[in-house]
Amino acid sequence: MTAINPASPPHSLRRGTLIASCLAVCLAQIALAMPATLNGLFQQDLHPVGAQLTWISDAFLLPVTVLELTFGVLGDLFGRKRLLVGGAGLLTIGELVSSTAGGIPQLWAGQILSGLGGAALFPTTLAMVAAGTHTHRDRARGIAVWAAALSSGGFIAPLLGGITATYGSWKWSFIVVTALSAVVLLICLLFADNSSAPEGRSLDWGGQLTILIGLCALLYGVIQGQSDGWGAPSVITAFVIAVVFIALFVHAESRAKSPLLRLDLFRNRSFSIASIVAVVGMFSFLGTAYATSIRLGAIQHLNPMITATAFVLLNGITLVLAPVTARLLERVNPRWVLSAGLALIGIGDFWAAAIDVHDNSILPMIAPLFLVGTGFALAVTSITAVAVNTVPIHYAGMASASTSLLRDFGFTLGPAIIGAVALGKAAALFTANLATSALPDAVKHAAGAVAAEGGPLAVNSVPPASPPGQAASIAVNALGQGYSLGYVVCGAAALVSALLAALALQGGRGDTVTTEESLAGDTVNAPL
Repeated sequence: MTAINPASPPHSLRRGTLIASCLAVCLAQIALAMPATLNGLFQQDLHPVGAQLTWISDAFLLPVTVLELTFGVLGDLFGRKRLLVGGAGLLTIGELVSSTAGGIPQLWAGQILSGLGGAALFPTTLAMVAAGTHTHRDRARGIAVWAAALSSGGFIAPLLGGITATYGSWKWSFIVVTALSAVVLLICLLFADNSSAPEGRSLDWGGQLTILIGLCALLYGVIQGQSDGWGAPSVITAFVIAVVFIALFVHAESRAKSPLLRLDLFRNRSFSIASIVAVVGMFSFLGTAYATSIRLGAIQHLNPMITATAFVLLNGITLVLAPVTARLLERVNPRWVLSAGLALIGIGDFWAAAIDVHDNSILPMIAPLFLVGTGFALAVTSITAVAVNTVPIHYAGMASASTSLLRDFGFTLGPAIIGAVALGKAAALFTANLATSALPDAVKHAAGAVAAEGGPLAVNSVPPASPPGQAASIAVNALGQGYSLGYVVCGAAALVSALLAALALQGGRGDTVTTEESLAGDTVNAPL
């Protein structure tokens, strides 16, 4: 990052840059987390069919996953303030498009644009904080403030979504985020300093294009497999494309001068295991969050404020426990913190799976969600520390960036896989139970037609007095069992990851050292 010239001391991190960076990352996290609170309202108002509801969440997550590292390089090359302002601008436009959506396709488009903005903001804000700090102590403090702002976004989003959806509509949730985005854009434009680190950096076009196509194809196959059929030509083609382009990505990265992902890191056994734990562990958390949003919103039709309470438990505990996790990481081997966090997620998931879907109170869900939220607070804080501690110090930055990519990939897989597993199970149960029920044939035919178009969620969302609505109880039973299976899958993934982290990872606490060499190449400029 910055070569320190004795004749020209490095600029310290100005308060305006820190405030702008923290507000921007908080905004990006709000935009990312907001749709989960609103899934029930999307189902009622927009009547998504098949896997359309799942795509609303992944439309934001996918650009973040595949473009985050590229935007980090672009900021290094062309100036981070440009990326900061551009990311906030894209997010503003995306939220505005979402707020005016009259159907699912426009909502997808808005979330893709917002995801592009988020992909720029997440790495750029952290890089700006790092570029302006030149001692271990200052950098630790700056990153702690940045992390607190990130966690605050996860805490604010469900409250904001619950309040605006309860007293307005889901569109008002996006309108409020649009207004916040515009304010943050102005603050970034006026107060943020620019910085860059062009030395030795270049765009890895081959790696970016191949991973973009490969991951898009993989997610398409996973999400559409449940609704289109796993043997459908489009689904099979998607998986073939995914395999081919992921293989091409590996080939491109092995030959690139400045690779998007350093493959030689994976020759380190401990780093490879930490990477697996990052993907699977983070999949289990966001899969849990997605299953919870569908259970409380689309299945039980609970008030958005009640749904918001669940997400405050899942996301807000990270902010509350930040001082505790920081102390733990100073005094305890991070792999034990990671293992404990993943174990708590697993226990919470199995507990949630056992709760009857007909219990329309949030109370039975509070304890398991508290465990999952606490586990996530421990796991998400320690996973980067574990990965960094497994490699030589001069690879720490690349290890951290690679872990972020893998962590976000796990997040993206959560809604995709759990949606496919839960809806597939629910559809099979609904069809079987409808056929053997005592309902009149006319009702069975009407409910079957609705299910064929939109699945059990659609049957559960039609007016109860209508012919297909009379089969709603069968749909609820099927969906309850389907999403219970989703919780079990998440819990099993978390426990396996916990065991793997505890038994297979090596290394002590380790300390992150900030040296002049590690800062080489960064330049900090006055505001543009």
